[in-house]
Amino acid sequence: MRRPNRAPPAATKDGPRTNDDIRNAQIQLIDQNGTNHGTVETVVAIKMALEAGMDLVEISPNNNPPVCKIMDYGKFKYSAQKKAAEARKKQKIVEIKEIKLRPMIDDHDYDVKMRAMQRFFEEGDKVKITLRYRGREMAHQEIGTKLLDKVKADVAEFAKVEQDARFEGRQVVMVLAPR
Repeated sequence: MRRPNRAPPAATKDGPRTNDDIRNAQIQLIDQNGTNHGTVETVVAIKMALEAGMDLVEISPNNNPPVCKIMDYGKFKYSAQKKAAEARKKQKIVEIKEIKLRPMIDDHDYDVKMRAMQRFFEEGDKVKITLRYRGREMAHQEIGTKLLDKVKADVAEFAKVEQDARFEGRQVVMVLAPR
């Protein structure tokens, strides 16, 4: 028994339809200068676009009749591509930086960590503070709690608490975000 002939599906083109791809009999035409010509036959509109050395591009396909404009499609695609690249360049990816602390941290070590944290906030990144307990430090969790309260107080002017301190086994995790 013979299998039915299944042709691969037609490749769908991204972007608006142009020139001969426009299947409607009539369209509303806007020329290259922005003048509205009203409802025109599609064949006539394509002829006008070719005479101008440009393309007929479907701007609003959902209207009845669809709105088409005479323009340089290559230039239009290029400028749209440039706009998209510029938008990608301007966006900032927020990273989560991690600072690890111990309950019995020395003053100078604490100051170094705070300077690093302040730099992260200035760059627009979030900071995850991990306070790890070892051995018998678990018996004195109030020391760690005081340390985290001190961190909150010290960064209050340029950061806010996004996720309050919570236990995960032998460590406490807190997330701060820049203001």
